[in-house]
Amino acid sequence: MFLSLDGTLVVQLINFAIFFALLNVLFLRPVGNAIRKRRAYIDSVTADYDTYQAEAKSLRAQADEVRAAARRDAEAQIAKARAEASNASAELAAQYAAKVQSAVESAHATAASELQTARANEEQVVTQLADLMVERTVLEAAK
Repeated sequence: MFLSLDGTLVVQLINFAIFFALLNVLFLRPVGNAIRKRRAYIDSVTADYDTYQAEAKSLRAQADEVRAAARRDAEAQIAKARAEASNASAELAAQYAAKVQSAVESAHATAASELQTARANEEQVVTQLADLMVERTVLEAAK
């Protein structure tokens, strides 16, 4: 008889059941729990990573918006300052042009008055000059 049901078969089955129960309690359940905990940890880390990546992307976008707004403000302030500087320089140019015009007019008035004075005394100066020339000529002829 190849297979006979005797006491050793029952002892082997009980031995297998005890081994399987011990294997399950001592190895399979703790390893399964450790694998589940590790998988949960990895899933939480992955979820946290995705969350942090989304937050980082959002923060980068906000930083870009803040930089763009700062650039726009700076450009607006620069344009305003340039306009103010241009207006101030135009104002200064107008003031100095007025001063120059007044100086030119004053110089023209002074020159005109001096010319008028010279023309008024022209006969007297010509007479004095003629007398001086005659006197020199006479003196040179007398020498």
